[in-house]
Amino acid sequence: MRLKGKMAFVTGAAGGIGSAICKRFLAEGALVAAADISAERAAANLAAAIQQGHALAIECDVGDGDSVRAAIARAAEAFGGINVLCNVAGGSSPHDNFVTEVADDEFWRTIRVDLYGTFVCCKHGLPELVKAGGGSVINMTSMMALMGAPGLDCYTAAKGGVAALTRAMAIGYGKHAIRVNAIAPGITITPRVQAFLDGGGGGPFVARHVLGLGEPVDVAHMAVYLASDESRVVTGQVLAVDSGVTVG
Repeated sequence: MRLKGKMAFVTGAAGGIGSAICKRFLAEGALVAAADISAERAAANLAAAIQQGHALAIECDVGDGDSVRAAIARAAEAFGGINVLCNVAGGSSPHDNFVTEVADDEFWRTIRVDLYGTFVCCKHGLPELVKAGGGSVINMTSMMALMGAPGLDCYTAAKGGVAALTRAMAIGYGKHAIRVNAIAPGITITPRVQAFLDGGGGGPFVARHVLGLGEPVDVAHMAVYLASDESRVVTGQVLAVDSGVTVG
């Protein structure tokens, strides 16, 4: 029960990685507010925990500041506070491309979800962690923040921004006993990614994962560590869970 007494707010909770993090947090004793643009899908994944009062599914569009503010307020009221903020919502798109080829609308869509979504969740979530006397922020960046890859210029820009924002917030909020870190997954086999791989995506990057492709639970294990007191002096870090792809 490494997270007993923790109250966690997790975005992207209906997705492969977000769902795995919610389940691992619950298994370690946390109360979990599972926030997603589809609260129904988030609830379906956590039905037993919701029935037991250990989890709550909340509709939340991370690209909408009012939606985020309301979702965090609801979670804080339900659980008496928040001391773990886990920003998972985001993802790449098949419409991404080289900077000279991609549509401006795709750039702003990616920035809205991946970077602004992280920013606005921290904007409204950090005050709750301050009130709780400290806690942990866990952002989701990507291997693309640590390496170059052709044709993913919007996603790379957004996730690089998340990594930089993580470092800045770690310095800015340490005085409140708040740790801010990011996880950088490699290719992780969620249902969406599996469909991408089945369609021939991934190319040479698949072979560069020297320990094989990761699964959502691998990312969730790292999230548990960062949410727990075991990481009490770890802050401002981008921790790769990438099977070695960024060092190969």
